[in-house]
Amino acid sequence: MLIFGHKWIELPKFYKIETIDDIKETPSNSTILLSNLEEYIDIAKYCKKNSIPFAIEVNSIKDAIFSNLLNAKYIVTSKELAKSIMPIAQNYLFDSLVLAKINSEDEIEEMAKSGIDGVIFNL
Repeated sequence: MLIFGHKWIELPKFYKIETIDDIKETPSNSTILLSNLEEYIDIAKYCKKNSIPFAIEVNSIKDAIFSNLLNAKYIVTSKELAKSIMPIAQNYLFDSLVLAKINSEDEIEEMAKSGIDGVIFNL
């Protein structure tokens, strides 16, 4: 299980961007974070084309499927939706990892028991 945003664990940080030009301002080897697939589809396609790792916040199973097809490294969503997406991701062998947004350490165990790939402390 991956845990992003915890003080004990050093994992790459996510950088929220709004334009393709913003990518140039992020550190090398960083992960781009897009807050919405539909609004930032052009950036997602640009990242895919240029092999830039990115994460997408999703609010539906449909968006999770499209995110995987666009080669998102991470699909970020609520705990509840992550529990619905995870079996689909396993069935279709998603390359994208599903991350559930959490607010406290107490939620890590719940997500681990649900088989979620990882968690990210609320952005």
